[in-house]
Amino acid sequence: MAATAEHELVERVEALTAKLDALADPGARALADELAASIVRLYGAGLERIIAMLDEATRAALAEDGVVGSLLLIHDLHPVCLGDRVAEGLDSVRPYLASHGGDVELLGVEGGVARLRLRGSCHGCAASARTLERAIGQALEAHAPDLRGLEVEGLAPPPPAPSAAAPADWVVLAEAGLLGRGQVVAAGDDLLLANVAGTLLAYRDCCAVCGGGLHDGALTGGTLRCPGCGAAFDLPRAGRSTSPVGLQLEPVPLLRGAGGVRVAAGT
Repeated sequence: MAATAEHELVERVEALTAKLDALADPGARALADELAASIVRLYGAGLERIIAMLDEATRAALAEDGVVGSLLLIHDLHPVCLGDRVAEGLDSVRPYLASHGGDVELLGVEGGVARLRLRGSCHGCAASARTLERAIGQALEAHAPDLRGLEVEGLAPPPPAPSAAAPADWVVLAEAGLLGRGQVVAAGDDLLLANVAGTLLAYRDCCAVCGGGLHDGALTGGTLRCPGCGAAFDLPRAGRSTSPVGLQLEPVPLLRGAGGVRVAAGT
């Protein structure tokens, strides 16, 4: 099923659910809920029988499909346990944490709740709250949507956000597929995407010294030099300037997974 058709089907289900909830007759609402639940259980029983006939490799391949994987999760038939899927999600976000000199440790999963610990300098970074809320949260949502909650150690309370602030949207960067090692490219309206030894990092495309764009700068190892003023920035170390010292680029949370390379816009 094409992605557009999937989206339209989800919207249709949501619209029909809203109409059922709006029914004035509580008996009719209860009857509709019972009917829907019975249909779901019927399909679940059939899906369980089908899965039981398949070999392990086929089950794993089916679970990689977004639609099928969601059905398997709904009916508790996913071949990969929750703990392993949480670990996979954390692995996908580690490059971003490493760019801040930190890491995340999975302490365990109990009762559907994952316990994490931020390590290194990540918990002291100004973007640590955003890293948890958006990067780690989005990664776990993609790999383990059935996770019930998170408990995190080593996270400093984030500063209060303005009441009018809008939540960030995650956008796919098509430019990432064309980016080779040691290359940088402008992405979106004001983003810089860099490939440092196979690790993708995203920053605002704005030099912390002169304010000019960095996408035409030379990337040597992990150091990016501004084409305008010559300032140098260490990208794997959160974009800290090496010449002059004391300035820093603005990092942007980035996820790399089956859905492509995505960044948090509006942060």
